[in-house]
Amino acid sequence: MPASRSARREAGISIAAVQADSSMGELRAGMVVAAQPEAVEAGAEVLRNGGNAVDAAIACGLVAGVVDPQMCGIAGFGNMQIYLPERGVHQCIDFHAKSPLNTRSDQWADIIIGETRDGFGFVLEGNVNDVGYQAIATPGSLKAYFEAQTTWGTKDWDEVVRPAIEWAESGFVVRPHVAGWWSEGATMGRADNIDRLRYSATGREIYFRSDGSLKRVGDRVANHDLAKTLQLIAAEGADVFYSGELGARIAEDISSHGGLLDDRDLASYRTTHNQPLQSNYRGLEVTTNHPPGGGVMVLGMLNILENFDLRSMGHNSVEYVRTVTEAMKRATSDKDNYVGDPEHFEVPLEWLISKDHAREQAQMILAGDRATVERLSYEPRDTTHVCVVDRDGNAVSMTHSLGMPSGVITDGLGFMYNGCMAVFDPRPGNADSLAAGKSRFSSLCPTMVFDNEHLKYVVGAPGGTQIAMGVTQVLLNSIDFDMNMLEAVSAPRVSGTSDAIDVSNGIPWSVTETLEREGYEVIRSPRTHDFAWVHGIRVGPDGIDGGADPAADGVVQSI
Repeated sequence: MPASRSARREAGISIAAVQADSSMGELRAGMVVAAQPEAVEAGAEVLRNGGNAVDAAIACGLVAGVVDPQMCGIAGFGNMQIYLPERGVHQCIDFHAKSPLNTRSDQWADIIIGETRDGFGFVLEGNVNDVGYQAIATPGSLKAYFEAQTTWGTKDWDEVVRPAIEWAESGFVVRPHVAGWWSEGATMGRADNIDRLRYSATGREIYFRSDGSLKRVGDRVANHDLAKTLQLIAAEGADVFYSGELGARIAEDISSHGGLLDDRDLASYRTTHNQPLQSNYRGLEVTTNHPPGGGVMVLGMLNILENFDLRSMGHNSVEYVRTVTEAMKRATSDKDNYVGDPEHFEVPLEWLISKDHAREQAQMILAGDRATVERLSYEPRDTTHVCVVDRDGNAVSMTHSLGMPSGVITDGLGFMYNGCMAVFDPRPGNADSLAAGKSRFSSLCPTMVFDNEHLKYVVGAPGGTQIAMGVTQVLLNSIDFDMNMLEAVSAPRVSGTSDAIDVSNGIPWSVTETLEREGYEVIRSPRTHDFAWVHGIRVGPDGIDGGADPAADGVVQSI
């Protein structure tokens, strides 16, 4: 019997080197799961036409940037995990946005108004870090899409981009999830989302009706400028964005409007490729991404919870909610204190995901110790996710985002830029303070799980800080409570990212009333489905099943 993946790693053999002889072989079907029906259809069509999981994931991601244009796009950031057993590939690509090289640690120190109410981001005079040209960090999404597809895909690049071009030309119909974000208004001290939409001439033209009112559910949004931009990218690849014609237009526009980003940032941007972080949960191997992503939180929580018999507690019982949220609080504190951009901050990674550290945390929970989180570190939920598994057992899990979008659209280009500068600390001397070329922590955690060498789960989510909380609970739902993927992503969730316990409205009142009597502060969301929008695929010996979080507009499509 072959050695386990973990044992081979300890022997100095990488995961990538052992996948070819441990593949589960051809599946009965492939599957695509994402938060936008149009994007899912694009990915599924690529699979039907002979593409692999990488082709499908990138086609899906590009279409998502057209039909969900404030959640993601070619000027955004993210992370993807890629698993290709026949080719011996298992990698994560980190494509977080980086602060421009012109960034100074003290550049906004004298215009601070305060922190956002949620504790994740800062309010400055004029919202200069939140909306407008100074909010833009160097984007990584298009470079990562291109690298992944041209390295491991089987289709021509232009064929993978084509569905996004078609949707931009014909236009998409506004869905409830899109309209909900548009009309959300100003939250947590940030700018109003409508102000982001009307910031640019293009935004005012395509997102508003002729009478000046915001478009509504059922209205069509066409973006011919974006179609032309994507046509150029299809013909010339990502280089045209980072060092070619588009890059020159981007740099000129941003610089001429007082932004920090220039042509040096685009030309020097690089993604980071590495092997996934790995741990074990109840005999299954869990693989996820490195900091500055949130995979370390998923592994930390699972390591703690492995010390408890969750099944015997009962799903979403008082004891279960208490235990799971205590693990969440401890993972949040570890993240706040020890996790940042490894290029700028020393992360004690081995200790954070060690079983010894987890056992110490579990013992404190068993002893009745209640964790304290100094503040709520919450991210905007302007993100999306795609999971793909193809017939050959290849898989991709990709989370990509704009952060809170800047509102900026360069005339004639059609796409909105990220607003990632808003989350940096404008006070010099702190772990998340401004610095040139720095990435800010995000909770993105594209994750996979393996059972005796075989792929079992592909999961991930948008949802800001709640991403890691949602992904962890979905894994618990399926691994500990035998739920299929649709059941797992649909079950009511809880969160522990502050001293309070947050619960969705699906959690029984009898549970929360008992917790309150025990002295816990409980905050009930009005939403039945809340705390990230998890999407996932479960792979078994008899086939695959998938689930799209019912809180969003997502769908599952198999081929």
